[in-house]
Amino acid sequence: MLLLIPGPVQTRPETRAAMAQDIAPWDNDFRPVYAGIRERVRAIAGGREGEHATLALQGCGHFTMEAALRTFIPAGGKVLIPQNGAYADRAVRLASEAGRQVVALAGPDTRPVAPEEIAAALAADPAISHVAMIHNETGSGIVNDPEAIGPVVRAAGRRLILDSVSGFGALPFCLADHPECDAVIFTSGKCLEGLPGIGFAVARIESLLAAAGNAGSWAFDLADVYQHALRAGWGSFRFTPPVQALAAFAVALDLYAAEGGQPARLARYRETMRVLYEGVRGLGLSPYLEWRHQGPVIVTIHQPADPAFALQPFVDALKRRGVLISNFWNTRTPTFRIGCIGAITPDDMRRAVAAIGEALDELGVKERVPAL
Repeated sequence: MLLLIPGPVQTRPETRAAMAQDIAPWDNDFRPVYAGIRERVRAIAGGREGEHATLALQGCGHFTMEAALRTFIPAGGKVLIPQNGAYADRAVRLASEAGRQVVALAGPDTRPVAPEEIAAALAADPAISHVAMIHNETGSGIVNDPEAIGPVVRAAGRRLILDSVSGFGALPFCLADHPECDAVIFTSGKCLEGLPGIGFAVARIESLLAAAGNAGSWAFDLADVYQHALRAGWGSFRFTPPVQALAAFAVALDLYAAEGGQPARLARYRETMRVLYEGVRGLGLSPYLEWRHQGPVIVTIHQPADPAFALQPFVDALKRRGVLISNFWNTRTPTFRIGCIGAITPDDMRRAVAAIGEALDELGVKERVPAL
């Protein structure tokens, strides 16, 4: 089966094989494995030893995003969230339910937020302390660029929380170049091609120390995660971790380095995305995004107007052909989405494009313009 969703992603056999063991997470033999993971992901994030720390939480990216919002923004504090996609909508809810004041900067889910929009919103409200931004909007496929937004945040004297859950490891970002950034967050099961189950934040130590007592939650307090790591002396988890997933993630990081790291992974994903984008257009389908706004992680495609098309039967027809995609959409008009990340190649995607054409033919879908 070819798994083409934006996470959990298709993984290499070597990565999956590392799960097949029983491990005591606090055993002395496993400590260097976890220590190595922390150091390697800090390096991928462009963090510096003594200036940035890698913090891990059990669970999905939403858990780590809530932890970052709670940790770095005090209760009642105000955060600006560019709201141009489904995962930004979720960030708004996470912050609101954590008791933070949200200024939502509404925008279409078909283009990135512009620096001048951020600048204007910050100038209009001096009480905003942070911008929380989705790096790769997994709902539609757009990329909000921290290289454009970060300097604006820094110039305004504010702080940035970057949710790079579905982009970290492929999209370029260097914490050392972004002193305005308190944390970049990500997970094990996306562009680093590990198994799901672990959320990470690489955070500025100075900001963590200043954030003590903000969270209002023991489980979601990154400042407490950091203090526990100092007390333990080797960065131990506070609570039982998904240790088999950690073992697999260590192997995934080995494979990442062997491939050539971030530049090589981005190049593969971009080519896989190009094959898909051009392929579906060749089938008469319409991508949701203009090419100039299309990111490398996921291609979202308008559902055809033909009444013969229905999403679940289409997903089922693809599955019979060995291709598994999501059976839901997150965009503001009906679409279907196909992930371009994971241990897949451009040739795999060519096979998937052929399967899409066969599935549409099986369903009798002839009218393939968007159902707007």
